[in-house]
Amino acid sequence: MEFFNSVIIFFAGLWAGTINSVVGSGTLVTFPVLIALGFAPVTASISNATGLVAGNAAGAWGYRRELAGRRKQLLRLLPASLLGGITGAYLLLNLPEKVFHYAAPALIVLALLLVVFQPRLQRWVKDREQNPEHALRDRSHGALLIVLVYLAGVYGGYFVAAQGILLVGILGVFMTGTMQNANAMKNVLVLGVNVVAAISYLLFAFDRIEWGVVGLIAVSSLIGGGVGSKVGRRLHPAVLRGVIFTLGLVALGFLIANLLK
Repeated sequence: MEFFNSVIIFFAGLWAGTINSVVGSGTLVTFPVLIALGFAPVTASISNATGLVAGNAAGAWGYRRELAGRRKQLLRLLPASLLGGITGAYLLLNLPEKVFHYAAPALIVLALLLVVFQPRLQRWVKDREQNPEHALRDRSHGALLIVLVYLAGVYGGYFVAAQGILLVGILGVFMTGTMQNANAMKNVLVLGVNVVAAISYLLFAFDRIEWGVVGLIAVSSLIGGGVGSKVGRRLHPAVLRGVIFTLGLVALGFLIANLLK
């Protein structure tokens, strides 16, 4: 990789690590950058997911205080996330690459919709928090929660973008506690999905991993994850969503252009 490209990837990973720990959807920063630099979509997705594991770990550690007293919940939901991540990684590695070429634009559109409607989703969750008599409790809806977490894991294992936003929405509705508790749980579950997906890639797609990209994103997202867990909450969410949406549209344009060739 050229030096200029390396610098771009490093700063994309730094930003992705920061916003992943706070908001989610950091892949909509790194994936478009890799596509724009000429990496094949599946290679970009695999390398990106593998590199972001470090940033996920930093974000999960930074939010560890918000997980106090939630060990049982975490142990109940983590296996569903791990199984979902394995399923998604299997689909990515075994379906024809052409399927991903067609699926990726649709998944980016879904991810962008999640980013756009995140404020409404958060307000809805907050309203349910303030009206506990109408809130759904994970005790009475545990099976549904586990199924939804599994499906979010499948999505994350196949296409990493915005799985955090999807999980925060699910956890915020079905779990007791605050949005910060849901965000802390989200960070651990996303870490689990990305770890099992990365292991799958190492075992079954080693030759498709771009290790220079992995190294740059790992180091920069690790730094970003630590920053995000400490000061990222001060970043204006509207600015983040605007940049994420713009970069997502860029990726969408490149992918559609490749399909039309």
